[in-house]
Amino acid sequence: MYKEKHPSSNNNFFQVQDMVLMSALLAMEIILSRFLSFSVWNMKIGFAFVPIVIAAILLGPIKAAIVNALADLMGAILFPIGAYFPGFTFTAALTGFVFGVFLHKKQTLPRILSAVGINQLILSLLLNTLWISILYKTKYLPILITRLTQVALLIPVQIVVITLISKTITGFAKRRKQTSQNSHSM
Repeated sequence: MYKEKHPSSNNNFFQVQDMVLMSALLAMEIILSRFLSFSVWNMKIGFAFVPIVIAAILLGPIKAAIVNALADLMGAILFPIGAYFPGFTFTAALTGFVFGVFLHKKQTLPRILSAVGINQLILSLLLNTLWISILYKTKYLPILITRLTQVALLIPVQIVVITLISKTITGFAKRRKQTSQNSHSM
């Protein structure tokens, strides 16, 4: 007897529930980044990393990278803070990817420390400082020094928040996986 396959039962990379979750997290990131962050021309402090961490834990590195890159691009188009610069979108994609690589399968303290360290010290401090210096045609080192405050504040905040998120989201991820498996078996 022929049994019609459920649309979400194929092994597509982007299933409907993933796309819905990605869209919600993208919108949340835009709101947190554009409206609920402290921002000056060379620094931004806030909790816009939270939806990206959730995407990384639940969806993996590629989808977290897509969510963060699209959020940066759409946020810059819809609610510009300054001039758009594609380097920041590139860094946003890398940030989501790094969170996904370290947090998707397992969220241990060493993995959280690694993800936060790479994202804050290499991507935010070094790479975004480079983009700022290119965009505003200013010297790199003075901007780097002023951005140390942002990194010093965000590293402990991100470690604590990501640890709390990972503990909270573990149960949700298990239920989501069971729901997905149940819908595939129908």
